This record gives sequence, structure tokens and C-alpha cells, in this order.
Amino acid sequence: MPLHLGPFVRWRSGLVLTWICLFSSGFTFIGGEHAATVTHPLPAAFSDLLPHFLLEPDDVYIVKNKPVTLTCRSTPATQIYFKCNSEWVHQDQHLIERDVDPATGLPVMQVKIDISRQQVEKIFGLEDYWCQCVAWSTTGTQKSQKAYVRIAYLRKNFEEEPLGKEVALDQEVLLRCHPPEGVPAAEVEWQRNEGLIDPKTDPNFFITVDHNLIIKQARLADTGNYTCVAKNIVARRKSSSATVIVYVDGGWSEWSKWSPCGADCTMWRSRECTQPTPSTSGKDCQGLDLQSLNCTSEQCPQTASGAEDVALYVGIVAVALCLTLLLIVLVLVYRRKKEGLDADVADSSILTTGFQPMGIKPTKPGVWAPRRAARSKNSHLLTIQPDLTTTTTSYQGTLRSRHEVAGKFSMSNGPLLEPLPNGSHTLHNGKLPSDPNDFMNRLSSQTYFKTLPRDNINTSYGTFNFLGGRLTLPNTGISLLIPPEAIPRGKIYEIYLTIQKKEDMRLPLAGCQTLLSPVVSCGPPGVVLTRPVILTMDHCSDACLENWAIRLKKQSYEGTWEDVLQLGEEVFSEPYYCQLEAETCRVFTEQLGRFALVGESLSMAAAKRLKLLLFAPAYCSTLEYNIRIYCMDDTQDLLKEVMQMERQMGGRLIDEPHVLLFKDSYHNLRLSIHDMPQAHWRSKLLTGYQEIPFYHIWSGSQQTLHCTFTLERQSLSTCDLTCTLCVWQVEGEGQSFTLDFNISKDIRPLDSDFLLMDNCTPALAGPSAFQIPYLIRQKICSSLDTPCPNGADWRLLAQRLKLDRHMSFFASKASPTSVILDLWETQHFHSGNLNQLAAVMAEIGKQEAMIFLVSDGEC
Repeated sequence: MPLHLGPFVRWRSGLVLTWICLFSSGFTFIGGEHAATVTHPLPAAFSDLLPHFLLEPDDVYIVKNKPVTLTCRSTPATQIYFKCNSEWVHQDQHLIERDVDPATGLPVMQVKIDISRQQVEKIFGLEDYWCQCVAWSTTGTQKSQKAYVRIAYLRKNFEEEPLGKEVALDQEVLLRCHPPEGVPAAEVEWQRNEGLIDPKTDPNFFITVDHNLIIKQARLADTGNYTCVAKNIVARRKSSSATVIVYVDGGWSEWSKWSPCGADCTMWRSRECTQPTPSTSGKDCQGLDLQSLNCTSEQCPQTASGAEDVALYVGIVAVALCLTLLLIVLVLVYRRKKEGLDADVADSSILTTGFQPMGIKPTKPGVWAPRRAARSKNSHLLTIQPDLTTTTTSYQGTLRSRHEVAGKFSMSNGPLLEPLPNGSHTLHNGKLPSDPNDFMNRLSSQTYFKTLPRDNINTSYGTFNFLGGRLTLPNTGISLLIPPEAIPRGKIYEIYLTIQKKEDMRLPLAGCQTLLSPVVSCGPPGVVLTRPVILTMDHCSDACLENWAIRLKKQSYEGTWEDVLQLGEEVFSEPYYCQLEAETCRVFTEQLGRFALVGESLSMAAAKRLKLLLFAPAYCSTLEYNIRIYCMDDTQDLLKEVMQMERQMGGRLIDEPHVLLFKDSYHNLRLSIHDMPQAHWRSKLLTGYQEIPFYHIWSGSQQTLHCTFTLERQSLSTCDLTCTLCVWQVEGEGQSFTLDFNISKDIRPLDSDFLLMDNCTPALAGPSAFQIPYLIRQKICSSLDTPCPNGADWRLLAQRLKLDRHMSFFASKASPTSVILDLWETQHFHSGNLNQLAAVMAEIGKQEAMIFLVSDGEC
């Protein structure tokens, strides 16, 4: 049999060399244990044809972990093999099918191979993964096109999301969208109120080539929530919804005709704001809707005057005098009744002053500081006559006024905490020790309290009875409100409030969990409470609950941490409830203990707020000048800690704080310095930037993370410093500080003391702890707790105070009104603003006349 020395391939697989030889009458493949023989020789008429491809492999994408198949078909072909990235694929990985074309009698050969994700990942980042097939015939070889194999993905975060806006009628609207990075590139579509937008059916919409949505002329019907949707073969992502509001400003209609001249020698005309009528937050028409004009003497009818007018005026004066005398008599009677009221029941100053707002130390002019609400001007609207017929339990001791906070309740001597065999505590009447260290040492000597901090700076304590009170840790955002009647009558408790150091607690955090709040202790645990107290503390989440699973954790007596609540899944029969505000968390709890707020990110869009602070030496006598940048959770307790630490180090704040949203994207935080005058300053940093690892920030357990930039000036006479400091998360948000000041004569008003404006008393007991006097509070509760058919009850109060999202929680309590007022007290204690509550109560009073005088039967 003659041998045709046609094409051959040298195939390396391990240390085995395999030779492929083509024969005119057949084909034999020899390689290790594998051998295949072609038993169908080519017809002589087609023996000189080169193979051509009936099917070539195409580009494919690997989705998740599912392998892909590449297929190649050729005729006339005696053999087909794949090679990927210039390496031959082993024969065992080929699936071969042979057939004969019935029309031509030519042999047809088809070969398939599977490509796995692991094969592609081995060379990921070095070059693209590609494969092509090579077909042989007796005449020669042919190569197919290259087919590229890529791993498909679609990231979670949009590079740019649409932003909501308010636009006028007929105005053009542009909503931007840059989809997440993906392979293959994501297709983009737009939705309005979850419905697909199709520019073909509504030509008022236009989607640009870079995926932005244009509303050519805004119509009222275009008001809605717009969402950018990106999708490819892997996933489908939705951006945050952007609310577009199309408003219509009002316009006047023509003036009406003048009215006939009236008895007052005046005629009128009017116009209406109906061309068009304002809608969707549009502006009302500007100007008057009613005009008057004096009539001429001919048009004005003459009115009688003389004796009848004199009689009328005399009557009015007489009625006014009678009303004045009656008012004086009522005031005298009221004052006498008030003087007879037992001083142990209520302080007389409460009833005469009504709601007395708290005095706040004013901020110095020109100094940056947190905003404080203005002093109330309408507090008298809530002052009501006390019900002197109500039976009350006398309290032995004078209730202090709001400004007399120095004194303490007088109590008999006796032990405060008495350990029991089961680890609980019994509380007796006791006198607060004069030495705070004695109180803390006594607590720390018992098993549960050994982890309490010994410093008095971050601890407040006080003695309370059924009238309640408040504990505050100044400049930390942490407080504990003990409402009236929360402590059973006849009981007197010594209660403390303190911050735990995060590094001492070591909360068990797993996966994407992060600490969002300080660790706060209030106790002693085990005390009996008849109503929930409210623990207030800061948090640093972005408050977008759709991106988070936020849990309230409580430490048990044995020291383990337990989940007692998940936000959004509250059970109202449980003793815990949480209200999450933009920067504050308010925990309703019927059990004292140690608490912390822990968040678990549900997507890479979840973000924490970081506070960025810049400090430098207040005085520098060397050539080196250090700038420290703190990157910490945005809570007031950490701000206070850094301020105190820098004060001890002789540092001062050199720019206003910035806030940075740090996302759960696993990317680190970078810091760099730029734009320094090279002739006078240089940075001693050897690299282009400094970096803080992602987990160091995301865990939330390291309190005072910071980087230091060491600068060097050319001479001691160089004092003017200009530079830019940049802080950013890789592939995320960033902030920059532009500095331009004299390091030796910095007179800018950035005194760090003014960042800490909370000068409230750490402990307030009884009426001094509340805005609303006790008797007035009782009257409000008795008036609004009972449901009224016309709705003038606690539900309307919650709606007007914008607390209606907690309606089910309020309804689960015996006195919904009291819980609403407790929450209002925690929100407005520092502001001293009673205008809102006064206006709401007046509004409810208009809907139900004289609400405080309406009996239950009349409701």
C-alpha cells in the first residue's frame, strides 16, 4: 500500500509524542492507548479537494459555572481537531460524528468539545481564551475562524444612576444612566412605574445611544418613578428609582367686572388662578385675587349717622368692660386654687409657664457648628387648665424645675444592689453616693458589670421613681428616656448609661456584617419596667433599608450576643422596637442591658457614612508638619473621642468635616495629597497614595483609623501652606479638602470645641427631664387615647407628627398617646421647639371643639 507523505502534526501531550499519518486507503491514529482507524476512504474523484467548513465555532459566554460547547463541521475531511490558545486539545475531549453527504458522496465530519470555567480562568487576565479547529483531507488542511470564550458577568452597581427632578410642563427632561460593567455589554431599557417605556409607541420618549432617557416635552402624565434596567445573559439589574414630578404653575384669568358700589362706598372685582390651575406642587399665581376701589360721591349711597352710631359705640365699650372684669375674677380664682394644690403633686411653675422650652447655649457667630432649632414662640398654645379633681398619688419630695438640676432626690440610706444566688439583683431605696467612682466600683465588682468602663466621662447615672427622667452622655448622641409610669409606683431605681469600647466587646461579626452604632449599656439589667424606655444612639448606615438587613443585638447575662430584633420584621408582642431615622436609632425596650446595631449588606449598594476629619499641630517649630486624616464611622461618640485625643496631642482641626459614603464593594480607601508648591514644600510619602484596607473600615471595630501625611518645608520661615487632600474609595465615591492657610497664624474660625455643642445635664429626674408637664401630659393622653368616630384621637396626632409608619406599634400599647409623646420628647428635647406640637394640638382642637374639655361620653 503506497504511503502518501501528506500533512502531519506533532502533538505533545505530557511526555508522549504522537504522530498522525495520512494514507490514501485509510487513516490510523496511534497515541498511547488510543487508536482510531478510518474505514471510509475518499472517492477517487474527490481525493484532491481541500476541506471546507460547513460550520465554524462562534464566540460563546460561560454563564456561572455551566460549560460551553464548541462545534465544527467540515467536508471532505478525514480528521478534525481543536486547539485552544495554540495548544492542541487532547483527543479524549473530542466528540466525533461521521456522516456522508448523500448528494455528493463526500464524507462529512463533525467534532465538539466542552470548555469549562476553570480552563478559561487559568489564563484570565493574560490574554483572551480562544479556540479554532483544523481539518485535514488527503490534499491539505484548513483552519476555522477563532472562537473566543469569555466568562459572562454583570456587576451590581450602576456607574451612574438617574436622579429625580421637578420640571415644568412642556420642559425637556434628561435622565442619565450608565449601566454596570458586564460581559457581554448590558442592554438597557427604561421603566416608568414598573411599566416598560417603548419609544416606538410613544415618540415623546427617546433613548440615546449612551442609554440616557429623554422626555421631549414633559406632560402631567409623565410624572412617576423612572428606573433604568440593565440586563445581559447573566443577570438583570435595576437602578434606584428617580422620581420625576411635572408641575404646572398657576396663571390668572381675566378680572371680573366691578361690583356695584356698596354701603361702605367701595366696589370690588376679582380674578381666579385657573389659567391654568396650579398642580403637582406648582406655584400659585402671584399678586392679588381681589381689588377694591372707592366709589365716587354720586355712586355712594348716604348712610344715616348720629345718635344711632353713638349708641352703638357706647354698647361696644360697655361689653368690653364687662368682659375685662370677668377675666380678672377668673384669674384670681384660678390663682387661689393653684396655691392650694399640694406642692408634692406638681410644681406650681409648671402650670404657670406651660411648656417651657430648654435653654441652649448659643453658638458663637461665624463658627461652624451643628444647627439647632429656634426657640419656641407658641408654647402657650399647649397650656391648659389642670384638672384639680383628679386623684393623684403624692410624691415625697419637691419636683425640681427644669433649671434646678443640681439637687438630687432625698432617699434613705441602704444598699442599692444586692446580689442573689441566681445572678439577678434586688433593688432597694438607696442614696446616691457622693463619689461617682464609688458607684462605678460597686457595679464593677459584680459579675455582669465587670466589663463596664471605669471612666466617668462616658457614664451617666441617676436615681428615678415613677415620674421618670432622662440620662444623657453629652456630645455622643446617646440618651435614655425613662417615661413617666415606666418605673412602678413605690419603686426607686439607680440607673446608669455608658458607652463600651468596641475593641473590648469583640462582637461576633460574620460575612458582610458590620457594626453600625456604638455599643451602649444601660442598667442594671433585670429591673422591672411597666412601659418601654427609649434608648437613643447614632448609627452610620445610609438608612436605605432595601440594601440592608439591620438587627438589634443584646448581650445576655452569660455574655453571648443575641439577635432580639430585625428592622422591618418587628413583632409587636416582643419587648423591643426600633425606629431608624436618617442618622439616629431609637430603641424602645422593656428590658435594660447592653445593645448594639449590626447591619448585613444585601447588595454592593449598601453604604456606611464615614466622617473625615483633618488635624494638624496647633504649633509647629520644626521643618516637618504632620496632617492627620481620620476616617471613622459617622457617629457623635467617635467624633468626641477623636476630639479629646487630638486635644491631648496638641492638635487642631484645619478644615470642616466631610462625609463619605463607603460601599460594600470590597475596595480599599485611598488617600493622596496634591498641588503643593514644590518650591517651598515636599511630601515625604514615597508612594503616590496611602491605603486603608476595606475590612478595617467595614468591620466598624477599629475606632480611630487615620493616615498621616508628613510634609517638609524648606525653611522655618515658610508658613503658608496650600494643597489638596483627596480621600476616595477605589471605584467609588470620593471627597477632597482644599487647604490654604498659614500654619503659624491660622485665624480661621474652626475651633473644635464648637463641634461639641451638647452642654445638657447628664441626669435629669422628674418634670425637669420633659418638655411636657406631667399633668398636661395626662390630660392629653386621656383625651386622645379613646378612639373618636371623627378621627380626632391619637391616630391623627401620629399622622400630624409624621409618625404614622409606626401606627401598628402604637396601637399595641395600652396608651398609644403616651408612647407617641415619649417619641416626640426624644426627638425634640434639645431643640426646645414646641411650635409643631402646639400647632398640631390646636389643629386637632379645631376638628373637635375644645378637645381637652370633651368627656369620654361625648366622643
